[in-house]
Amino acid sequence: MKMSIARPLPFLFAFGLSLAACGEKAPESHSLIIRGGEIVDGSGAAGFVGDVVIDGDKVVAVVKGTSPAKGKREIDATGLVVAPGFINMLSWANESLIADGRAMSDVLQGVTLEVMGEGSSMGPFNDEMKRLETERQGDIKYDIDWTTLGDYFNRMEKAGVSPNIASFVGAATVRVHELGEGDVDPTPEQLAAMRALVRDAMKEGAMGVGSSLIYAPGTFAETDELVALVSEAAACGGMYISHMRSEGTQLLEAIDELITISRESGAPAEIYHFKQGGRDNWGKIDAAIERVEKARAEGLRITADMYNYTAGATGLDAAMPTWVQAGGLEEWRKRLQDPDIRARVAAEMQAKGDGWENLYYSAGGPDRVLLAGFKNPDLKPYTGKTLAEVAALRGKSPEETAMDLVVEDNSRVGTIYFLMDEANVKRAVALPWMSFGSDEAAPATEGVFLQSNNHPRAYGNVARLLGHYVRDEGVTTLESAVHRMSGMPAANLGLKERGLLTPGYFADVVVFDPKTISDHATYDNPAQYATGVRDVFVNGVQVVKDGTHTGAKPGRAVRGPGWTGWPDGGACK
Repeated sequence: MKMSIARPLPFLFAFGLSLAACGEKAPESHSLIIRGGEIVDGSGAAGFVGDVVIDGDKVVAVVKGTSPAKGKREIDATGLVVAPGFINMLSWANESLIADGRAMSDVLQGVTLEVMGEGSSMGPFNDEMKRLETERQGDIKYDIDWTTLGDYFNRMEKAGVSPNIASFVGAATVRVHELGEGDVDPTPEQLAAMRALVRDAMKEGAMGVGSSLIYAPGTFAETDELVALVSEAAACGGMYISHMRSEGTQLLEAIDELITISRESGAPAEIYHFKQGGRDNWGKIDAAIERVEKARAEGLRITADMYNYTAGATGLDAAMPTWVQAGGLEEWRKRLQDPDIRARVAAEMQAKGDGWENLYYSAGGPDRVLLAGFKNPDLKPYTGKTLAEVAALRGKSPEETAMDLVVEDNSRVGTIYFLMDEANVKRAVALPWMSFGSDEAAPATEGVFLQSNNHPRAYGNVARLLGHYVRDEGVTTLESAVHRMSGMPAANLGLKERGLLTPGYFADVVVFDPKTISDHATYDNPAQYATGVRDVFVNGVQVVKDGTHTGAKPGRAVRGPGWTGWPDGGACK
């Protein structure tokens, strides 16, 4: 039976209580019972000690106290927290899962659902997109043997993944499919084709439309184009989620644009990695929160997610003006070899972005820009060094060095920028409309993943929330944090039967020790797993046992409300 998160707590375990209260004979045997843990069910309600009863891939009872039922297998969770599996609202595991479907860094933190699609998605592709995507691959190499987002879901399920997966359809992906990578506006016919691609993706199970508006070519989309695409998602029950056009100098204006897109399209909207980037913008947090809460008070469903660190990770493309990147990576590299263009780019890198988001400027200098990922083996020794250090080694200015690295690496070059204020991070962690996302892949501490550095959030975002901010700093409560990693994002996404520990929901479950859960990844040494999660179940199958990955890959594609495979044919009518 499907339960609402708004229902009072007794409804969540009424089935189990009725067995004891009415004296009915308990079922002979269930697949699994997790006994005696503190159940924090994802609704935001206070935790209670009890049992979780599972049959197959579903929860069948959540019992306060001791269930009279018997389990073929029983696990003692005394002294531990039993919670719904955690939802990573901003995952870049789309490629890392191809290399290693175990999703080690995330699953070992209790993540059971990876939500992808920040601006670009793994479909729909055309032949030229497939060619370019293949040529531009970094450390992880793979054949693009699919075309649509739905094809990607099917491919990953067939290959096997440990967590569940979901995705938005990327606004930039749809744009490139029809317009290429240039700074052009769609004709009415091209816009109609883009809208049709969004609708098709929604029917295949996309959660909505995701945009990333500081990067070329996504930045070339104007507001009315985004409204048109998001309207298709809204008609299928989907939402809009965005790396906004600015998180710094034009932060407030960017929030206004997101709210406008939500209002005009009719779709709920979420801000990716809510932040105030750059010291000059730290003081904007009050106004940013006020704008979101004013829109919510007006009845709009505006939410946000964040990662729990003061540095962001992206590429050197975020350090250069978008005009120089028009046409794609190949055109960008050509332009950076023109002395006149290089001089102009160098000058613009040293100033606030005029119509573009300059993270190099916002970070405060090359000593606050950490180089994390190269594809050229000759450049990999620079991994972990700052741009200032590499510039000194090469005897050039930081700006010239950045341009040289893009040309020599034939990539955007993975980069970490130190941008945010810890006091603002703490404040955002406590916001009731804030969920959480790593904005990273799901790597392992082995193999291909050691060829470049990840941001430590890949290994520690969830554990840092529960350990540092909940337990050590008391910034928010355990129940609130769990709710905002499970029940709340599941409701925002419109997921069916996921996000709560309640009868009839899928058995995505994490058992962890609130006294010891901790992140260990650092910027210098990011490849360190978090600790404190003992057991993780995905669709009723154990993927972590006693803190060790079992190798199981029971993950499924979790599809949005527009999916035509639902019994009612989906919301796209």
